[in-house]
Amino acid sequence: MSDIAPVRDADQLDWARIAAHLRAHLPEIAAAAAAPVVQQFTNGAANLTYLLRFGERELVLRRPPFGTIPPGAHDMKREWRVLSRLWRHYDRAPRAYLFCDDPAIAGADFFVMERRPGAVVRGEIPLTMAAQPDAGRRLGLALVDAMAELHLLSPAAAEIADLGKPDGFVARQVGGWRRRWELAEPLAREEVKAPMAAVAERLGASLPSPQRASIVHNDLKLDNCAFDPADPDRVQAVFDWDMTTVGDPLVDLGTLLNYWPDPSDTLAVRRGSHDGMREMGLPTRAEVVARYAARTGLDCERAAWYEAFGQWKTAVVVQQLHNRWRQGASADPRHEHIADSVPPLASSAAELLDRIGA
Repeated sequence: MSDIAPVRDADQLDWARIAAHLRAHLPEIAAAAAAPVVQQFTNGAANLTYLLRFGERELVLRRPPFGTIPPGAHDMKREWRVLSRLWRHYDRAPRAYLFCDDPAIAGADFFVMERRPGAVVRGEIPLTMAAQPDAGRRLGLALVDAMAELHLLSPAAAEIADLGKPDGFVARQVGGWRRRWELAEPLAREEVKAPMAAVAERLGASLPSPQRASIVHNDLKLDNCAFDPADPDRVQAVFDWDMTTVGDPLVDLGTLLNYWPDPSDTLAVRRGSHDGMREMGLPTRAEVVARYAARTGLDCERAAWYEAFGQWKTAVVVQQLHNRWRQGASADPRHEHIADSVPPLASSAAELLDRIGA
């Protein structure tokens, strides 16, 4: 299944103006044909991502979604800062070439990076990988290894220590996401407002102590990666770095667990970005935690707290996406009913906190 399609009418930009800007700043396409061939990566839920072909040269352009942007969200300058440096030290990070903050060009900040082709795994094993034995388990463990490798990389050595302040990181994360929920809450269903607020209180009252400061991607999941179809044992590329910072690495583990399906899941709490993940033969969440602990040497005893935080954050995000659809800022039909997942996410987060007495 291809992620690339014609650009949605509602997501069109001034491509002639953008092409002229790119030619003026990227010598390698200065002599390219007048009009690039433009397509859209359709499976992302928020940021707008486009593929531009200038003859044989392929570039990826990313900009925020249209409409009101929550504070600190969809930060293209941050993603540019990460990817213009990290590629030298972590070869799964695509290289960013150009950042532009002139709204006259594309209506908002944007940046351009290299295209990293590969198989993106969503609700099923891609046909190009179907012949690989035990592909689902190998893909899952490869993602855990890629995460561990990122977290073992020194932020200073990777030239991005200036992206965050590790002291108080988790507390700021909880506070920042709580403010996002307060902005999104007016359009939420009445029955989810009290449970979401209660989880926020419990998270803030039971903050874990960080064990180290690492590069934190902040949205690590299987479909934010690309794989070489011939090698399911290694992640080839990791995408969506706009929330990257420096802080407690277990936040990334919690985010991944939030998206991860498990045989123990009930129908009320369906994990995974795509339901088909449940049938892919992925390792269990317990195996994910054990693999990560073995690779990093970190104590993962309180992984459930981070998992609960991941569940709660996802509930905030899907409410934001639904609000944008209701306000007419999003034409993505997936956002019409996306807030249906807020109640089970809030309930699951509360149950995880119950488990550790938080």
